[in-house]
Amino acid sequence: MPQSLNRRQLLGAAAAAGAVATLAAPGAAHAGGSHSSSRRVPRDQISVQLYTLRNQLAIDLEASLAELAEIGYKRVEHAGFVGRTAAQFRAALDAAGLRATSGHVGIPQPFDAGAWERALQDANVVGNKFIVHPFFGQGPSGPIRDAAVYRAFAADLNKAGKLARRAGLSFGYHNHHAEFFRQNGTELTGFDILTGETDDRYVHLEVDLYWAFRGASDPVDLIKKNRGRIKQVHVKDLDVNASFADPGDGLIDFGRIFEHSKEAGLIEYIVERDDAGSPPRTPADALVTAERGYDFLERLRF
Repeated sequence: MPQSLNRRQLLGAAAAAGAVATLAAPGAAHAGGSHSSSRRVPRDQISVQLYTLRNQLAIDLEASLAELAEIGYKRVEHAGFVGRTAAQFRAALDAAGLRATSGHVGIPQPFDAGAWERALQDANVVGNKFIVHPFFGQGPSGPIRDAAVYRAFAADLNKAGKLARRAGLSFGYHNHHAEFFRQNGTELTGFDILTGETDDRYVHLEVDLYWAFRGASDPVDLIKKNRGRIKQVHVKDLDVNASFADPGDGLIDFGRIFEHSKEAGLIEYIVERDDAGSPPRTPADALVTAERGYDFLERLRF
């Protein structure tokens, strides 16, 4: 695939495969358009996690960002700066007419206030509104099952959130599936501990809908337990083999979840697919996923 990208060529090349996937997908009926409700995802709240496009961004950052803007995105969530400084990355976003309203940045472990404050400075240079810790729950021997480890990490999340608030940022936590294991010696899951022992003034939730289902947790139940605290979601679909799918092509009924958007406190709906540009897919296939994800959310009615 040449570095000079053409969105119509990319989508044309994927059209046949995409049509087949949509026809075959168990969740295709949830793509919107036939629902009687007029409720929809606001276009200016649709984002894309740039981890989805990591391989393509490494080939041509500026052209890839321009393609995202052509698709219709106004905002993105970064996962690093693709080898640039925060200022250089901001310049590339500005040139494409995009805002990195959110970013994934891990808090230091053990917690280091000085290092975290430098990360917050970079977040403000880039223009983030949200800064989100991306991963926890796995140890060297597999999923963490020790409640004390979760409680210690919750204390660190509170520290990070207080410093983020001082820097004018909203700090969030992004889940995978290991958090939903019950912890030894308690009836609580790791997610229960993290949500119960963090202060909602300092730590909001970014619920990855795919990983929640993989952890056997219904996102609607998570919303009801955490009303007003779920400001962001990752719109990532689950195929029949429990792997990844483009949004709208899998098993997840996103409309059923988004009916509770107000109750959740949702501000951003972030398209993501972990393997979008990884073999056997090509890096540029991630742009097809980004397009399909944006179109799905734009059409969805619930």
